[in-house]
Amino acid sequence: MSEQIVPPLAGKVAVVTGASSGIGRAMTAALTSAGVSVVAVGRSATKLAAVADGTPGTVGFLVADVRDPASGQTMVDAALQAFGRLDIVVANAGLYLSGDIWETDLAAAQDLIATNVTGVVNTVAAAVKHLRAVGAGDIVVTSSISGHQAIEWEPIYSASKHAVQSLVHGVRRQLKGSGVRVGSLAPGMVLNELWGITDPAEIEAKANAGTGLRSEDVAQALLFMLTRPRNVAIRDLVMLPQEQDL
Repeated sequence: MSEQIVPPLAGKVAVVTGASSGIGRAMTAALTSAGVSVVAVGRSATKLAAVADGTPGTVGFLVADVRDPASGQTMVDAALQAFGRLDIVVANAGLYLSGDIWETDLAAAQDLIATNVTGVVNTVAAAVKHLRAVGAGDIVVTSSISGHQAIEWEPIYSASKHAVQSLVHGVRRQLKGSGVRVGSLAPGMVLNELWGITDPAEIEAKANAGTGLRSEDVAQALLFMLTRPRNVAIRDLVMLPQEQDL
């Protein structure tokens, strides 16, 4: 009688922020397909409900704003209440802003920084407190190629992702010996709502031409990071469309 093979993530519980669209929605679907129960976090109850209803597997959702200092602990508590454990936290929520600095809407820039930087700090800090006490788990932050090089057409966004990279690298070293892994997933151009691309035919055409990534491509990279043996830490996974000139 052959031994049943259990997927390495089956039975685990994850929190995914920014789960109502784009990469976060695709990550939620990929995780549930691997047997993970997910708490999908975002600011729109309507969008989150649609994600939960449209995703096979076990998905609960939580309406929360990562800019709120209490949001991180709220997410941890929601996962524990719904599923009794928490193994994976994906800090994915983010905003995008491009353009020359002298034409930047500073209110929009502050909102981006509050979401992309402060929001990640709020999420990671709460995740670390819980997972460090448990002695195991994974934290993955959605970064960007813009966090690895300064891109001139998006200096505010790039600055926020450089901050994220610094946070990931510092926290990873603080957690040595804890059993908790921390890494960043840094895609290039992703074809989704964040960049105003919603037409499935356009997404497929550009993906097939190598000029953009599908959100699902990024979600598969997340699964790769999470399924490495525990002695392996993927500190940074940078992925680009084949034809992106960066």
